Amino acid sequence: MPAAARKLTSGDPRSVAARLLQQVLAGRSLSEQLPHFLPQLEDGRDRGLVQAISFGVMRTYHRLHHLEHQLLSKPLKARDRDIEALILMGLYQLLYLRVGDHAAVHETAGAANKLGKRWAVGLINGVLRSFLRRREGLLADLERHPEALHAMPAWLLRAVQTQWPDGWQKPVEALNSHPPMSLRVNRQVQSREAYLQLLRDSGIGAEPIPHTESGINLIQAVDVADLPGFAQGHVSVQDGAAQLAAGVMDLAPGQQVLDACAAPGGKSCHMLELEPGIRLTALDSDPERLQQVWENLTRIGLQAVLERGDAADPAGSWAERCYDRILLDVPCSATGVIRRHPDIKYLRRESDIGDLAKLQGAILDRVWRLLKPGGRMLYATCSLLPRENELQLERFLRRQRDAQEDPMDVAWGESRPVGRQIAPGEGNMDGFYYARLVKRAS
Repeated sequence: MPAAARKLTSGDPRSVAARLLQQVLAGRSLSEQLPHFLPQLEDGRDRGLVQAISFGVMRTYHRLHHLEHQLLSKPLKARDRDIEALILMGLYQLLYLRVGDHAAVHETAGAANKLGKRWAVGLINGVLRSFLRRREGLLADLERHPEALHAMPAWLLRAVQTQWPDGWQKPVEALNSHPPMSLRVNRQVQSREAYLQLLRDSGIGAEPIPHTESGINLIQAVDVADLPGFAQGHVSVQDGAAQLAAGVMDLAPGQQVLDACAAPGGKSCHMLELEPGIRLTALDSDPERLQQVWENLTRIGLQAVLERGDAADPAGSWAERCYDRILLDVPCSATGVIRRHPDIKYLRRESDIGDLAKLQGAILDRVWRLLKPGGRMLYATCSLLPRENELQLERFLRRQRDAQEDPMDVAWGESRPVGRQIAPGEGNMDGFYYARLVKRAS
């Protein structure tokens, strides 16, 4: 548990959220920090408020930060990121939550006391009241600042505009939206139609995800414990775009299959649900994330060989085998899943992309050696950036003479020079890229 979480004894949701956001503003992942902070709150409504505020602040960070800059006479120091978090939280509540103005200002400023920073109460109160007085003019001024207006870092906004020059507003809007809770029905147990009926019988609204055979989006998110058959493995949580991978792997009984970057295991489980007769090896370099793969397999009642190893440096028994099919869901910028992980907009830097592309190229080259002649590899990212996607594959095809694209005859995504790009929001799915390759026989 982080020191910031241990120090906090108050169960006040706004002070908990401030400490949580303080960690994110210092460069840590929101989803990794949540489990350390939410247990401090006993009331489910308080936990829900912390999640709503923390995700909302990071979703709109670039807009809130711009407003904060306009309202503060001088920037806060790094040691006062918790106070900055409270200001951002206050602005978010005033703009987006159905909280009365007085309550939002009073409760947010008062939370500084619980953080041991009494001096900041007046500062926060003054900043938020100044926003209320100047609100109309400040919001009108956003039109002159695209980064703030679209709540997107400038480099990423430019990248989306370059990728979709005639309709960039739609993917930007999708990236800034609240994502649906997406499910994958285990069709070894029942059809999607049968599970939709179970949901209706339970009073849970849902609709099929286009282009998928197992995908469902819930109208409103629920606790997984309330999903019929979840504990028994009848259904799993997985975005629709991620569900497309297994369907284009061309699986058949007896095949040796490698999921080379498997955690948390959703695609591994889906492949086994579609074709139980494959012999699957699920690989990941992180032991904690590999444990997640095991937990998902166990819940559904599936079996695979789990291996800890580095796809960029193949070694060990898994690297001594050759495979008929390889799924290569490489580490990437995750720019396509920002609606589920909005802190990516704050944490990711344009300068990160070069190192990620270098790592992806190394993994491609080294794992390709493990593919049998005539075998197929599916390269996947949850990125929107050509440098990680079609440009990466074009470079790979130039240096690997025995590799060629195996085009996918599908109705989803947009054709690229190599592979297909799913735009954020297409079919209410995340942004993903897929390219299927075949190894020519010698």
